[in-house]
Amino acid sequence: MADELERRSGGKLKIQIYPSGQLGSERQCLELLQIGSLDMTKVSAAPLENFSPKTKVLSLPYIFRDEDHAWKVFAGDIGKELLVGAEKYWLRGLCFYDAGSRSFYTKDRPVRTPADLQGLKIRVQNSQTALQMVSTLGGSPTPISFGELYTALQQGVVDGAENNAPSLYTSRHYEVCKYYSIDEHAMVPDVLLIGTNTWNRLSEQEQTWLQEAADASVTEQRKLWKIANQEALDAVIAAGVEIIHPDKKAFSDQVAEIYENYKDQPEIYDLIQRIKAIE
Repeated sequence: MADELERRSGGKLKIQIYPSGQLGSERQCLELLQIGSLDMTKVSAAPLENFSPKTKVLSLPYIFRDEDHAWKVFAGDIGKELLVGAEKYWLRGLCFYDAGSRSFYTKDRPVRTPADLQGLKIRVQNSQTALQMVSTLGGSPTPISFGELYTALQQGVVDGAENNAPSLYTSRHYEVCKYYSIDEHAMVPDVLLIGTNTWNRLSEQEQTWLQEAADASVTEQRKLWKIANQEALDAVIAAGVEIIHPDKKAFSDQVAEIYENYKDQPEIYDLIQRIKAIE
């Protein structure tokens, strides 16, 4: 994206990248965006719901039937509404990135049914939706920052976590957790955001260049994600992780009640119905 933006703008706009949490946690980066101390950041949609409440719909368990359904939402009218809808909170979404599907990985026993989560402390993102999901499935949700999770798993602070395969692999959590149950309970995307302070400083032409570079980066990121996902699965299997493919229906049936809780939140409930209606 940085290369594309520099090319499109003739070198007028450049992106400096600070990876690996150098500028703070996801929440800290979002707060820095709001006050204008940071220009752009990429975060999971899960912590974003604490800033822009409508985005919580993207974290609901089994809201998407499959990957194609999810991308019809992200790239369609609902996705655009959610990206721009964060502006009232001094944040503007530029695009969604593929973050795969989230599944459970555990230390001492596999998760084959929701009953297997009983009594297990499961690390979740700082998201009310994630907390509610794990509780409904019978586990004990425990918010811990991703950077502290390896130590928390080692020391028994938590018994497991839920994430995608590349995160399981690159974090080396597979060294501690030897069971990966691919129940694919959520397809929470990543979101690329710019602070409205920064966005409003750009000319209309500069905004166009930036949005075009972001859009172009989505196609490339999705290709890279597919490769990384397969490489990660192959690597953790080679390291001795047992892959389990549980009956997803048992999990989706148990969390179905969560949707009814949103009947008293018309904005969210309407989004749920619109997402379900997309073919």
